[in-house]
Amino acid sequence: MIVDLNLQSKRIVVVGGGKEAEKRINSLLNQDCETLVISDSINTQIKKLVRTKKIKLKTQKVQDTKFISQLKPDIIVTTTNNKKLNQKIINSAKRKKIIVYSSDNPEESDFSNPSIIDFEKIIQIAIFTGGQSPAMSKKIKTKSENLFRKIITHEDISHIKIQNTARKLAKEIIHTQPQRKEYLHNIMTDNTIDQLIKDGQMNKAEKRAIAILRNWK
Repeated sequence: MIVDLNLQSKRIVVVGGGKEAEKRINSLLNQDCETLVISDSINTQIKKLVRTKKIKLKTQKVQDTKFISQLKPDIIVTTTNNKKLNQKIINSAKRKKIIVYSSDNPEESDFSNPSIIDFEKIIQIAIFTGGQSPAMSKKIKTKSENLFRKIITHEDISHIKIQNTARKLAKEIIHTQPQRKEYLHNIMTDNTIDQLIKDGQMNKAEKRAIAILRNWK
């Protein structure tokens, strides 16, 4: 089962500071969560993220699993080169009912990392092989990315942005979920909004969506 976790305000601890850790950190940057790296050394890219306060760093050589009780993470991602240590972290996390992922042991991890085709951090398409072949996930992503970029347009992204704004406002004005759903479908299929988006007039398109909301009955 593929799910998209809501990580808002969650604490994610990434163990390790190399290239593999960097990949996992990058996948968390848009999740509005607290990302804490614990390692005695980190690469240049991770240093930049620490310096710009996008993530936090605890400089420490990890030799055991005591950090789990100290930091109380919601999720642990371990990326060290020490397979025995990674396994200890997996075992300890599972005992404590903490979601855990190990880059060198996807079979015993609680989730897998699919290859992602990303559209402006708004639409993500996951290529997933159930952890059986990350290499094939990457290969299929490369083969299919150009096709998806032809299908999903900039106008689609703009519609999503307007839907996001409209949904927040609709919760304050329309008090039933079926009515909100009808309203959102209405603006999604509105020819005027569609044309304004195609003409690059996003502000006017948003104003049109808000005007429809104010007149909604």
